[in-house]
Amino acid sequence: MSERTSASRESPATGSGVATPESPAGLPATSWWASLKRTLVEFREDNLTDLAAGLTYYAVLSVFPALLVLVSLLGLAGQSATDAISGALGAVVPAQTVDLVVGILSDLQANQAAAGLFGLVSLALAVWSASAYIAAFMRASNVVYDVREGRPFWKTLPIRVSVTLLMLVLVSVSTLAVILSGGVARWVGEMVGLGPTAVAVWNVAKWPVLVLVVSFMISVLYWAAPNARRPFRWVSPGGLLAVLIWLAASAAFAFYVANFSNYNRTYGSLAAVIVFLVWLWISNIAILLGAEYNAEIERSRMLKAGQPITVEPYVEPRDVPKPRPFQEGS
Repeated sequence: MSERTSASRESPATGSGVATPESPAGLPATSWWASLKRTLVEFREDNLTDLAAGLTYYAVLSVFPALLVLVSLLGLAGQSATDAISGALGAVVPAQTVDLVVGILSDLQANQAAAGLFGLVSLALAVWSASAYIAAFMRASNVVYDVREGRPFWKTLPIRVSVTLLMLVLVSVSTLAVILSGGVARWVGEMVGLGPTAVAVWNVAKWPVLVLVVSFMISVLYWAAPNARRPFRWVSPGGLLAVLIWLAASAAFAFYVANFSNYNRTYGSLAAVIVFLVWLWISNIAILLGAEYNAEIERSRMLKAGQPITVEPYVEPRDVPKPRPFQEGS
């Protein structure tokens, strides 16, 4: 923030004699609660709703190329892939959004042969277009962590492309797990003598597993996106918070759309698109809130080490930004 001062991160705990907690687990409960309260304050000060709107714009530009890549990766699964995605989305998102996404997937599958004419070039262009969202999230993450981007283009480009590819692969693997889980669970059950019990257990257990996979994807995004040097954690507090908020908010929005809204009367044939945009915006707010919570936990670690709360940035940047022209010589 503009009111806060900048300081060197060479010795954030100078004069305190207190060691910085190695991980969030080393923080007391009061620090976790204080981090949550600061997250709500920073939510307003960082204008996360506006940042989420910008991310929604890039998500719309990225969703169609991403679905093209997804259909290509899931081509062998055929219609069962679309059915699995429809069933999974239908549990938490509005029906209009499910219909829109499934319609796009069906069209892409129907034109798979035409898309194959472009081969790897088409897929490469699709991945590049889908990576626009990752690039936008990198900029938003720097706002959340109160740091400026210092990484050169030749560093940020591989990050955005590799993270995009990883996300697409994980989504594809998760979808395949849902599609194939029944047969695989039945085979494993027969091997160990559990029979149909294995299928029943997996039908319940696969959803927590998928939640953990989504939380891991978000943790990768939180780790790679900002110009902040942080250790990677397989599951971060902010990632879990983001998933919980997203599930609750999506279910609440779906219930509202199904029972109380008049989107169809107001927007007519555009209702499905409007509902999809609002749902994307809500989803991005949840993801940014999780990132903000992680950032405030990092601030709590520095506060425990004796760093004043007014000092920013409170994390060590991966690459120190070049000084702005008006800062030179100051």
